[in-house]
Amino acid sequence: MTRRTLLLAGAAVPMAAGMLGSPFGLPRARAADGFDDLRSRWADYLTGGADLDVAHPRIAAQLADLSTQAAEALSSGAPVPPSGGDIWADLPMSGPREANIALTYSRILLVATAWATRGTDQHGDAGVAERLAGWYRHMSAHWYNLTIRKSGNWWFWEIGVPRTLGDLSVLLDPLLSAEDRAAAVAAVRRFTPNPNYRGTSTSPETGGNRADKALACLLRGITARDEADMVLARDALSDVVGGGQRSLFRHVTSGNGFYADGSYIDHSYLPYVGTYGNVALSGVARSLMLVAGSPWDVTDPDVTTVLDAPDRSFAPFVWNGRMMETVRGRAVSREREHDFDDGFTTVSSLLLLATQLDAPYRDAYQSLAKGWMSRCTQDYAATATISDLSRALPLLADDTVAGTPEPEGHRQFGTQERMVHRGHGWAYTVATSSSRIGRYEWGNDENNLGWHQGDGAAYLYVDGDQGQFSDDYWPTVDPYRLPGTTASLAPRQSGASGAGTGIPRAQNAWGGGVGLAGRWGTAGMDLTNSLGNLRARKSWFLLDDAVVALGSGVDATGSDAETVVENRSFSTDADPVLTLDGARVTTPAEAATPAWAHLDGVAGYVFLGGQDVRAGVADRSGSWYDVNSGGDTGGSTDLRTRRYATLGVRHQAGTTGGRYGYVILPGASAERTAELTADHAEELGVEVLRQDATAHVVRAVRRGRWFLFAHLFAVTDEGPVRATGPCAVLVSGTARTADLAVSSPSKSLERATVEIDLDRKLTRVTAAHDRLTVTGGHVVRVEAAFANASGASFEASLAG
Repeated sequence: MTRRTLLLAGAAVPMAAGMLGSPFGLPRARAADGFDDLRSRWADYLTGGADLDVAHPRIAAQLADLSTQAAEALSSGAPVPPSGGDIWADLPMSGPREANIALTYSRILLVATAWATRGTDQHGDAGVAERLAGWYRHMSAHWYNLTIRKSGNWWFWEIGVPRTLGDLSVLLDPLLSAEDRAAAVAAVRRFTPNPNYRGTSTSPETGGNRADKALACLLRGITARDEADMVLARDALSDVVGGGQRSLFRHVTSGNGFYADGSYIDHSYLPYVGTYGNVALSGVARSLMLVAGSPWDVTDPDVTTVLDAPDRSFAPFVWNGRMMETVRGRAVSREREHDFDDGFTTVSSLLLLATQLDAPYRDAYQSLAKGWMSRCTQDYAATATISDLSRALPLLADDTVAGTPEPEGHRQFGTQERMVHRGHGWAYTVATSSSRIGRYEWGNDENNLGWHQGDGAAYLYVDGDQGQFSDDYWPTVDPYRLPGTTASLAPRQSGASGAGTGIPRAQNAWGGGVGLAGRWGTAGMDLTNSLGNLRARKSWFLLDDAVVALGSGVDATGSDAETVVENRSFSTDADPVLTLDGARVTTPAEAATPAWAHLDGVAGYVFLGGQDVRAGVADRSGSWYDVNSGGDTGGSTDLRTRRYATLGVRHQAGTTGGRYGYVILPGASAERTAELTADHAEELGVEVLRQDATAHVVRAVRRGRWFLFAHLFAVTDEGPVRATGPCAVLVSGTARTADLAVSSPSKSLERATVEIDLDRKLTRVTAAHDRLTVTGGHVVRVEAAFANASGASFEASLAG
């Protein structure tokens, strides 16, 4: 079991006043009013309860699998371990090895779940019960108690073990003595005395960690029959002791948590809704479900923040049931935590939410979940818990509920410097970084080769290739050549054996983009790499059917660098058809001035101007252990091999002021791509107006609608778009009307107001955001108040 399966095995049920019935269908008169009721409720949640349809083929299959895993754990475990010894030989705990202590508890919980679940081979077995009680006492006596010395990663001691031990204590309660419970609870209180804080310090907990600790505190309160713990946990959700500053039910304005624009940040500097956001959502929701109707019910009216998060924060980054890599942090390096695993975690939360909520939340959650499960090429039922299946299977069979289709359009998240752009049959997202948002996260021997994940890594998703980033992508991709990045090829050191957790931040202030009308947008950054030997200004401009990528000011010192147009993974028995100017590429090839390239089944690529392009199709090998050698998440050393089709623009060492430019046409045929080369600029509909160290400006035309994209990296006093400070601008219109959006990706407070001039005749202002003062004429002037705007986009409408 991994950290994800350990803490996210179930989903959640947030409660809001007047919106929910009693949990699990209990009539209000029988709502929980004591510890026995709460313990029974949680045990039913973990096992599916007495109403579980054990005869259903999919549930029966999961029960059989659970039985098999439990049998293997029982046969390989020591019935009575020697004093201070290990229960399982493959999980030595001396040292102590905190990850193996946590994994041992997880394996005991696996057996306990089988023992407590109807329909398994172990259900109610007296011999298994005796073994479990013995193991429980052994762990308290020797491996998690008041005397053992805390070492290594704090997470295992303060969250991992307390959460697992809470579940275990509930399931085994009939087998435990008062002394057994007291010993376990005392240990949890020693390592996590107060869910509001980290350890015994006064450093406040936030986000997913606070949610996990609050739930662990509730479970220890139930185990100990302690009302004080129940109050402490409930109040920690709302941060009563901190005056609500770190409440999980309020939007935050800094640090970890959900932001008003839908962003979710954790570990202070990383967009993390795909993993820690899932932890926060499910942890909070399960706590609310657990205490609903009890004397410790949560009545905080701001709980709607949690209920709105699935639509605002999660759904934009879930593509066909898969969580996008750009918000998964170091979890991308975990062999047993794929994009669909994190997507399915969100699905499970929505399924449980939907069983307790009235419309419109219930209907929206069911439709989202059904759409994702139905479209994902991975089977949700193959990995879902038995409890989750009891909710998913009826929904999938219910013809009255239609699944939400994949949307088209654009979502911009200024706070976390992320965007998601969706066209017909494809999606695109870019990971930028800045002095506010980290490049990537590494540490505890996880994500050892993630150096360039925040340097403009751009992920193209196409409907015909759902497994692109889950089929052994990360152990086999060249970590120096992530698609979208401009990176130095100078050798880098693996992060393996690095203590703690690190999130290197960039030096640049400019990072983010602008969005318009929920349909079009941009991404960009002023990149200075972490080695200090590369600089580039990078932009992506996103249309309904294309992505325009520009780079300028490329300075490469000391070693060669490359801008990676594409680095696509295929199985080794595939025969990817990559062509460069119509000639198929099988071995590495170079071309000084190619007009176009095409990758069958993926996209066409049009090069804007002469560029030194490298192309190739070759196999690459690596192991999951190379990218993740962590204690509880480390991958196998088995060699994995994938075939890669790669396109890149070369920047030789010594390059100064270098440029690149290309247009990606997702789903376009080779014939169509050839027709749309830069030699036929009018048909391509893309014209670069400015591309230098100060600004990128592009004009585009699509089906009678014109666009003007501009990224101004500094004060700009010439060209079709001018400004008194750094900004991003997007204007789109028809013959007589236009809409514009502006933002400050640098989030600079030095220029609280930026004046922007556009060379476009639009005389009448029909609408404008409160932060914008817009004056029409032969030149449109916009005065934008960007102070404390957190990179948000502000819009206005004009007429000719």
